[in-house]
Amino acid sequence: MKITKITASTMNVPNGPPVSEYYVSNTYIVARIETDEGLEGLGYTMMVGGFGARSVRAYLEESLIPLMIGEDPRDVGRLWQRMYENDRGIRKKGVPVYAISAIDIGLWDILAKSMDQPVWRLLGAQADKVPVYGSGGFLPYTVDQIVTEAEGFRGLGCRHYKFKLGRENLMENVTRVREVRKALGDDMEILVDANQRWDVATNIRVANQLEDCALYWYEEPVLADNIAQCAEVAQAIATPVATGENEYTRYGFRDLIDAKAAQFLNPDIHRCGGFSEMMKIAHLAAAYDVQIAPHLVPELSIHVLVSIPNAALVEFLAGSPDDLWADPPQIIDGLMAPPDRPGHGMGFSTDAIKRYTE
Repeated sequence: MKITKITASTMNVPNGPPVSEYYVSNTYIVARIETDEGLEGLGYTMMVGGFGARSVRAYLEESLIPLMIGEDPRDVGRLWQRMYENDRGIRKKGVPVYAISAIDIGLWDILAKSMDQPVWRLLGAQADKVPVYGSGGFLPYTVDQIVTEAEGFRGLGCRHYKFKLGRENLMENVTRVREVRKALGDDMEILVDANQRWDVATNIRVANQLEDCALYWYEEPVLADNIAQCAEVAQAIATPVATGENEYTRYGFRDLIDAKAAQFLNPDIHRCGGFSEMMKIAHLAAAYDVQIAPHLVPELSIHVLVSIPNAALVEFLAGSPDDLWADPPQIIDGLMAPPDRPGHGMGFSTDAIKRYTE
């Protein structure tokens, strides 16, 4: 089997509320991989807010696609390494890894289809479902709106809910968390996300004030680039720290683990290097008993989560577009199962392709 053509395209997908209050739309860079045996693979990456989308597409088209033509798409490991090592003039952070992720996701789609199996079966299934956590609670929300959203997820059987910290008045953040805990009771886990907004001292101050709320985790306390500061927070507070959505490849996650910067890692399969690299990250973390709870992309991340021993949760974002996918995974009794179709099992809906492709 040989790759005969890879077509890149861009889809600009509007966000619904509440995400639209921050990002009007997200941009998908899509890579459709064709072969001489008729099998096709769908690869894609997503840029939150659309930032950097043109750069990722340009890198994909100019630097990666030419490497793939004529290659056997089933040689996923060899092709990943070829993409990674081909360009030694740019460090593998950001733009190039977004592009590598898109190709890798498409290659795994073809490999699994060629064996008439879902990706999760090839990765070595260990479970059939993973708990879902509801994600939302943006800063403009009132406490009542946060509670209403959390109750909506509870109605789906979810027992974990995440909302944002970062209001200018520090004690207002503390008060909001306590009010949410009181409203939800003790049978729902609360996760909070600082989204890189504060310095070390501020995070420690806020987290210490919230110890009585028994938070499940405290996410992205400082700028993602500053691993040492994240470790400083993690070692100073009682609540487990989660981070990693803005990290890339096994090497970046190795540095997080070495620094003891987090008890939960949040790799994003679109960003960290695709299925191939996310599995390496998960296995590396397993050796240190660090848990994996991926950032966004539940339709792909779920394949990895059911295939590793250290899966924690899968994220489902409030306001996610409901017309993007032809047949997305559903939340049933607070759990998500991966698609049981050959490949990764995902396809954009016909209507979405027509409406959002640029």
